Amino acid sequence: MPSKSNAQTLLEKADKKASSSAGWFSSSSTKFEEAGDLYQQAANAFKLDKQFRDAGDAFAREAECREKCKEANEAANAWWNAAKAYKRGYPDLAVQALSQTITHLTTSGRFRQAADREKEIAHIYQHELNNIRNACESLERAGDWYSQEDATATANACYKDAADLHAELEEYPKAIQRYEQVADQSLMSALTKYSVKEYWLKACLCALAMKDSVTAKRNIQKYMSQDPTFASTRECKFVNAIIDAIQAEDQQAFTGCVVEYDQVTKLDNWKTTILLKVKHTIEGEPAIL
Repeated sequence: MPSKSNAQTLLEKADKKASSSAGWFSSSSTKFEEAGDLYQQAANAFKLDKQFRDAGDAFAREAECREKCKEANEAANAWWNAAKAYKRGYPDLAVQALSQTITHLTTSGRFRQAADREKEIAHIYQHELNNIRNACESLERAGDWYSQEDATATANACYKDAADLHAELEEYPKAIQRYEQVADQSLMSALTKYSVKEYWLKACLCALAMKDSVTAKRNIQKYMSQDPTFASTRECKFVNAIIDAIQAEDQQAFTGCVVEYDQVTKLDNWKTTILLKVKHTIEGEPAIL
């Protein structure tokens, strides 16, 4: 029979301590404190052995012990350690552990850290669980918390990513609202003003994907009144050119504009995808393959 690993031995000691009855001279709080320490040691030993699921479970048990002792900060930390272990192959469990961490952080008013953890959840939803809707909600929540803590640049980055995902979900009005919100914020600083044309371009493309070139044109006028330099940008000229092609129902002109723009400013995946959707609005019904 193989000998028990160090991690397994520590885990058994922790379980024994947690389920023991408190003696005459020790409180149940002391018992859970000691059990929590043992679970932490077991978790670290499992990590050394690259047994990440077991490590996460042991950190989660530690967190529960810390909660029984009313040690909120230590509990938040233990849940976060659990999440980091679960991230190595168990994304669902990582999200659950991060949610527990966030509960402790928001209760104690640590919203900046809660926002950091919420952003991690968004990343897991988007890149590992392929749940765009949940990723979007987490990004907006993180953005709100950063905003409360005056971390405006970080909040804007979250809102911008959320806008991209709203567009992916074809929730174009929500996407436009977020792009405009980020643009308004960015106009306030000389450092971020240069990025405004990109947000306005994306907002216009969302309007065009909704088959609404009238709103797109009206929005361009609004953006030019907010920043007169917008009219001379490649982004503004590009949107105007594709609106003309759409209104003329001229697919060739549309494709020409896109190719020309791409030669100077490489189109990313987001823009390529949405421009294909816009092109379909000219073609009417997409061809049945």
